[in-house]
Amino acid sequence: MSTITGRDLTALFDPRSVAVLGASNDETKYGNWISVQALRMTGHRSVHLVNRRGERILGQPSLRSLSELDERVDLVVITVPAQGFEEAVDDALAAGATAIVGVTAGFAELGAAGKAVQDRVVARVRAAGAVLLGPNCLGVLDSSTALTLASNPLPAGRVALLSQSGNMALELSQFLEARGHGFSRFASLGNQADLGAADLIRSCVEHDETELIAVYCEDFGDGRAFVDAAAQASRAGKPVLLLTVGGSEASIRGAQSHTGSLTSDSAVIDAACRAAGVYRVSSPRQLADVAATLLGYGPAEVRRVGVVADGGGHAGVASDVVEAAGLTVPEFPADISGALRDLLPPSAGVTNPVDLAGAGEQDITSFVAVLDTILQSPAVDSVLLTGYFGGYGSYGENLARKEIETARAMAETARAHGKPVVVHTMHPDSAAARVLADSGVPVFRAVEDAAGALGVIAETIAPQHRTSTNSLPSVPVTSDAYWDSRELFRDAGVEFPAARLVQNCAEAVAAAETVGFPVVLKAMGLLHKSDAGGVALGLGSAEQLADAFTRMDASLGASAYCVEAMADLSEGVELIVGVQTDPRFGPVAMVGLGGIFTEVLADVSFALAPVDAETARGLLDNLRASALLRGVRGRPPIDIDAAADAVAAITAVATAHPEIAELEINPLLVTPKQALGLDARIVLNSSKTN
Repeated sequence: MSTITGRDLTALFDPRSVAVLGASNDETKYGNWISVQALRMTGHRSVHLVNRRGERILGQPSLRSLSELDERVDLVVITVPAQGFEEAVDDALAAGATAIVGVTAGFAELGAAGKAVQDRVVARVRAAGAVLLGPNCLGVLDSSTALTLASNPLPAGRVALLSQSGNMALELSQFLEARGHGFSRFASLGNQADLGAADLIRSCVEHDETELIAVYCEDFGDGRAFVDAAAQASRAGKPVLLLTVGGSEASIRGAQSHTGSLTSDSAVIDAACRAAGVYRVSSPRQLADVAATLLGYGPAEVRRVGVVADGGGHAGVASDVVEAAGLTVPEFPADISGALRDLLPPSAGVTNPVDLAGAGEQDITSFVAVLDTILQSPAVDSVLLTGYFGGYGSYGENLARKEIETARAMAETARAHGKPVVVHTMHPDSAAARVLADSGVPVFRAVEDAAGALGVIAETIAPQHRTSTNSLPSVPVTSDAYWDSRELFRDAGVEFPAARLVQNCAEAVAAAETVGFPVVLKAMGLLHKSDAGGVALGLGSAEQLADAFTRMDASLGASAYCVEAMADLSEGVELIVGVQTDPRFGPVAMVGLGGIFTEVLADVSFALAPVDAETARGLLDNLRASALLRGVRGRPPIDIDAAADAVAAITAVATAHPEIAELEINPLLVTPKQALGLDARIVLNSSKTN
């Protein structure tokens, strides 16, 4: 599936006339479910039910064939069995359809034969200038145009949902509806044979009624197109939330089995989300939580959290789960603590977290005053209120009325300060909690859900700048030999120690005298030279070099050897920088602690390649051992700028040469003065397929 930019989806979301091909009275069939929903639209557009027997469907007359239509049809939904799908598509195109929704299953998800049929259909659809949603999908919906062609009714709202799973879409709708939200659009992605997630995201960017885009996707197709479309949405002020699989072997097997999907590694998906500014969530419930928070406040800084509770237990637990979500609970400045002390009983906690210590029972409006005071502080980005609020109304009518008034005032206070406020309460179904939710203040049944939503928002960054590689030469790489790899990186701007390529012992000694002792001797033609005994380090004299060469040549018989000046490792940190090609997202850069302990430490971070120097610095900062780069235990800090420049240059090589499947420099020695490549490797696409 390839994404075609700029496609007109008007007929998909706002057709003048629709037809359901395969309409049925059988309540176990999609043709029945879709027909039930289609008939809801008869006041908005022409609806035609097509059944090969011509029987009445749901009490309405039907056509035996689309050829009986006396008008052009814009959108056709096909629910016939797989063996009749090709013919049905031809009939739809002949009837003038410019959009087709393929509910029918049994194509690429079943293997090569099914994919061949699917590919033939797509070719015909595109040749006709039409679009195909699916096949193997559950339909389409647009609340703004009263389009109801999905298998189930869905609540209206501001969220566009693009889902590769029908049941997942239904569960998401329940979670969103429970939070007072619904859908501006819904499109079931199915196999994405023609239209993919990227196409539909772009259409939602231009859809005024859509304020947020939620995606459940297993196969991203053209991953770079997905990233570009999501970044476009983010820049347009329409956040994109992604729920996907790929975190476990079992989830990948499941996706491949039911949609024929090709999934990407979870770390690669994380890198894609960072590049696009996408909010990645881990469950349907979390998607609804984050969506509700973003719809209430929009993208915002939330990392420094003020915690307010009406009990010490809730205050302590909330603080723990907030920090576990990667956020902070900073101590308040003295002026804020002082102002809170004037508002609350002497036993109250006022340093963060805040424990009202009974103030809620004595004067429930104290919640508003406390919230207003905390939100005034520049040291706080957001507030999590946790505990009993919403339950005070059960003590009497007067308190119930005041609690509702307090909820309204709390929502107004949050809006006035423009900082996110989220509420966890033991009474989420209370009248006061509903007032908060209806006013845009998200209410949560579990405090960890509230903290988790803030954590997802805090982790997400603005779309990254895409680096150009136009300045690099485009002559194809044909050799993966070490010396050629080394020179390729050197030409791109990565420094290496002085070196010479030699054939025999005499040439090796002469080369060492030129580059200067001590030297490193490397045998050429070995993938893992150190493991095979093909590297000798710290050779300080001609005699040591000659002995090492003789032993190495006798055991390995390499065609050539490299003599390199020995780098001083005493003040440096060894990194690994590599790029691998993901089948969906293309070149993906990896940066981590390198050298011989790369696999043991597994301290790495990822980004879509190429990366610029700023992004490279972010990758280095994300390492668990990043403190080593800044200097510890008397060691000086390394030259971060040199390291970042080297990472940028290495990743640019990969994207300038699509014939390279993998590459890496390991180690990249970074000292207080420079970054120096000490070994290099590339793997050509032709080598991986042989």
